Amino acid sequence: MDFLPQFNRLMTEQRDLALATSIENVPNVRIVNFYCDTSKKGIVYFSTFRDNQKVKEFKQNNRVAFTTIPLSENQHVRVMNAIVKKSDLTIYDLSEFLLKKNPGYQKIIDHAGDEIELYEIHFSQARVTLDFTCTGIVSF
Repeated sequence: MDFLPQFNRLMTEQRDLALATSIENVPNVRIVNFYCDTSKKGIVYFSTFRDNQKVKEFKQNNRVAFTTIPLSENQHVRVMNAIVKKSDLTIYDLSEFLLKKNPGYQKIIDHAGDEIELYEIHFSQARVTLDFTCTGIVSF
């Protein structure tokens, strides 16, 4: 089965992901909203305040993992051994797409947009799980 169409569907439909970091063998995870431009394979965008703890963690260790948060049942995408980096784009460049998933985010952009940084997660493989009997790998 070709899992790329399912990957694209889940990355478009699902709103949040659990982003995992680790500093000095101390793991940490948090929920972030995200945007995936399915024409740019192996890149996910998310925003955060520039003084957030996770930004400090990225500077110490830019290796991350994530899983999307299922909207229903267990369908999700999981990525391990990814690299996070600050994007050359801004929150304003992708706000249209982020707002499609989370319209309430407009208030945050309006009040604190200049304090928000955009980050990219780069990865070469993703595991797509549709149910407990149907899972597969997508490579980029």
